[in-house]
Amino acid sequence: MNHFDERRHVVDLCLTLSRKGYFAGTGGNLMLRIDAALVAVTPSATDYLTMRPQDVCVLRLDDLSRVEGELAPSVESSLHARVLKARPEVGCSIHTHQPVASACALLGRAMEVPSRHQAVLGPRVPLVGYAPSGSRWLASKLARALTPASNAYLMRNHGILCCGADSDAAMRALDALEQLARDALREHIAARDARSRVLDLIPSGHSDAADADAPSARAAST
Repeated sequence: MNHFDERRHVVDLCLTLSRKGYFAGTGGNLMLRIDAALVAVTPSATDYLTMRPQDVCVLRLDDLSRVEGELAPSVESSLHARVLKARPEVGCSIHTHQPVASACALLGRAMEVPSRHQAVLGPRVPLVGYAPSGSRWLASKLARALTPASNAYLMRNHGILCCGADSDAAMRALDALEQLARDALREHIAARDARSRVLDLIPSGHSDAADADAPSARAAST
């Protein structure tokens, strides 16, 4: 079997992502650059806990034609290929539905990155608008959002994508994004609770009294 080491590495990455809770069942996928022409990608609809190196697909990056692999490649192959084509310095692209960052993707807002995470994630986590999974539409939306400065992307209603110079860098981006998302959600919840406490301090009859005064005020002005 050709490219055994790279395909074995994809299997190991999937097991690690499953243990972290970033992959679950057949959800999630990744692409690993082998060289300038070839990439290794996770197979479609395959449980990562039972996946074997020979199941991992080797594709040509330029047209995604299959070179090796017993199974069909991930339906998100074109999504990852857009990243690796646009950014030659990227060696690994990973798409997950990790819980907290995926929750932030549902909010529909890009995220500003504090200085402590910028070395890994970049200054901003862009939001990619929703499109169906595995579609060219989704791949094209991601392509428009790609920037050399950002290594993490929120995909609305569809999880996240992180990339890096190699698999270690991409994994660090996943972890940093999950922490950033956790902090952001805590702040969001705290701000909501603070607004609720302020509203609780307003007397229940305050708005009624204001409404009652309004007609006399209008009458005085006419």
